[in-house]
Amino acid sequence: MRTIRGEWNEAPGAVTLIDAHHHLWDLKANRYPFLTDRPEPHFFLGSYEAIKRNYLPEDYLRDSCAHNVLTTVHCEAEMDRTQQVAETRWLTEVNARHGFPGAIVAHAWFHTENAEEILAAQSQFPLVRGIRSKPVTSLRPGAATPGAPGTMQDDKWLRGFALLEKYGLSWDLRVPCWHLAEAAEVARQFPRTPIVLNHTGFPWDRTDEGLAAWRLAMEILAREPNVHVKVSEFGLKDSAWEYESNRRVVMEAIAIFGMERCIFASNFPVAGLRVDYGTLVSSLDRMLSGYSQADRDRFFWKNAAAFYRLSVTKPAAHQV
Repeated sequence: MRTIRGEWNEAPGAVTLIDAHHHLWDLKANRYPFLTDRPEPHFFLGSYEAIKRNYLPEDYLRDSCAHNVLTTVHCEAEMDRTQQVAETRWLTEVNARHGFPGAIVAHAWFHTENAEEILAAQSQFPLVRGIRSKPVTSLRPGAATPGAPGTMQDDKWLRGFALLEKYGLSWDLRVPCWHLAEAAEVARQFPRTPIVLNHTGFPWDRTDEGLAAWRLAMEILAREPNVHVKVSEFGLKDSAWEYESNRRVVMEAIAIFGMERCIFASNFPVAGLRVDYGTLVSSLDRMLSGYSQADRDRFFWKNAAAFYRLSVTKPAAHQV
């Protein structure tokens, strides 16, 4: 098969991959409140003015051109929540025109009265494989209100979550690391629902103490066999993208979850606030230099293909 660019990059260092988490947005065609009229005051990378612009397939193709992207998974991009299904419809049209994304992680709230209606509608789109629905979380450790509406202990939220199995959908889990133990309990209650943790569990505190807390939380979550992890988004609010610090996070995430449950993802264009796409992928490739090619293939594309049920095979050399 061909890459999403329609040709194969034979350059030394070009990595073959599936990007399991990126975003696209068209600010003229659709409304994204956080990019236009409702700034997010607690955005994890601080100022994000640089991404308040269209990010379309041609932009993604340009950013990723140094590597061989077989296909991609689009994760919901916080389009106007009254237009949850409209985002999926728009992305389906994007796929028809450009050949990617190859799968969609759509949005639906779990604790609203229309939760099943939206989940049922999302599940009708052939590209939809899962749902990202962010539970209510706290801004800092120890400040949560367990059981509050929209939290992972809320009975209405749990009833909505239970519908994922009915509709054959996975859950993209996105919470700060101090909520991972709660997420582990959800995974334990619903062992037949595939779950993938976004953004390496957000190891924002890179002090020894902070990393120890992140590591413990990751270990608790990793005990649940239905949970995978997207090794992605190492950006920090007040720091530049730094190879050695991020390498420590990557190596520990792989050690905790095992290579068989680790999935590469770029989180572009958001990650582009700290690092360009080519450097991100090349850096991860360098970090994995001690692993076998079989393990590297699992990490960069095979695990994503299995988790999101993508029909791709790596082409033989010069047969593209």
